[in-house]
Amino acid sequence: MMNDNNLESIHEKFARLICEVGLNLQPEQKLFIWANQLELAPLVQQIVKRAYQNGSRLVSVLWNDEGLVRTRFDHAPRDSFAEFPAWKTDARFKAIEQGDAVLWIGGDDPDLLSGYDSELISTAGRTYATHVKPILEKIATNAVQWLVVCPPTKAWAKAVFPHLSAGEAELSLWKAVNKACRLDDASPENSWKENLDELANRGAYLTAKGYDALRLKGSGTDLLVGLPQGHIWIGGWDMTSGGVRFCANIPTEEVFTLPHRERVEGTVRATRPLSFRGNLIEDFQLTFKKGKVVEISAGTGEEALKGLLETGPNASYLGEVALVPHQSPISRQELVFLNTLYDENASNHLALGNAYRVSLEGGSEMSEEEFMAAGGNESLVHVDFMFGSGEMDVDGVMADGRSEPVMRAGEWAFD
Repeated sequence: MMNDNNLESIHEKFARLICEVGLNLQPEQKLFIWANQLELAPLVQQIVKRAYQNGSRLVSVLWNDEGLVRTRFDHAPRDSFAEFPAWKTDARFKAIEQGDAVLWIGGDDPDLLSGYDSELISTAGRTYATHVKPILEKIATNAVQWLVVCPPTKAWAKAVFPHLSAGEAELSLWKAVNKACRLDDASPENSWKENLDELANRGAYLTAKGYDALRLKGSGTDLLVGLPQGHIWIGGWDMTSGGVRFCANIPTEEVFTLPHRERVEGTVRATRPLSFRGNLIEDFQLTFKKGKVVEISAGTGEEALKGLLETGPNASYLGEVALVPHQSPISRQELVFLNTLYDENASNHLALGNAYRVSLEGGSEMSEEEFMAAGGNESLVHVDFMFGSGEMDVDGVMADGRSEPVMRAGEWAFD
């Protein structure tokens, strides 16, 4: 049974991995932390300690808490949800502009706003997305090292393990996260460097292929995803514009690129739930025509799905296609995490909304108009959803119509 001493040891390992591999903090570089749960203070304290031990000049922490979010929806004036404390996003933007590394710490309750007014949720979501857009634009060009991690929280753990007591659920989720993040390896840092090197090699292989499109079939999905000229497959290591290596997500098991926003045709069926703005969307399907979602259905959370697609004019187009082997270390746990960071690394996935400019040759230097004309997508949101399975076949389609296998039955076909 995991106890407080074990958890403290995991926090220390996680903090070291975050600072030394994920962010790859440079000597005297400042660190800005956005922490979304007050209950994660013990882990945040370990991260701050490790950052200073690694030579960081200053670490700043900006706190939020989901309990306060729910309190707002319970008691705030109904006409106030288009208002936003801009200083919160201004602080993050300024940190990026001055070269600070940026760490997001999540762990969201997937049912946080279940049952609340969908219009208020959409209004608050659009307002936040508008204010955070300048940050996403900087992040999309890898202006600095950035990293997203999601350590377990009580509410999230209880959603994943509803049959367990709150304490048992939290410990069970920590065990799963410990394994997913390779923290139980003898040297997590070395394990991650090997994994990131392997993913980078796969990305380089797919980039060299220069496919014109991908054909994705299986588990209710039959989708043709066109790829723009000059697309780049990214996996493992990222690189800042200043030449510093980092890893933007821990865990990560994906290689990804951007689709051509106007060349997606067919239907995709989700194979895992999506938690979006505190609501679960389950058993859903999207149909695309000329790149745009034209039809949707969902067993649960259809209003939340509609709200996502209405978050700006380009939220109905794709910004990412990512490939993950079905037998990834996360998938092998056979656990639905109800958290996109983990579930997307157990499954092939797509993202509605914004495309990362670094996944297109010269994309970081393009104007918004040039990027869109080249096939990229600019949007207020970037929301991943999972459609992979052990039944999924993926073919790379050449410009002349020839095709070759990329994945068969959910596994790489070119190993």
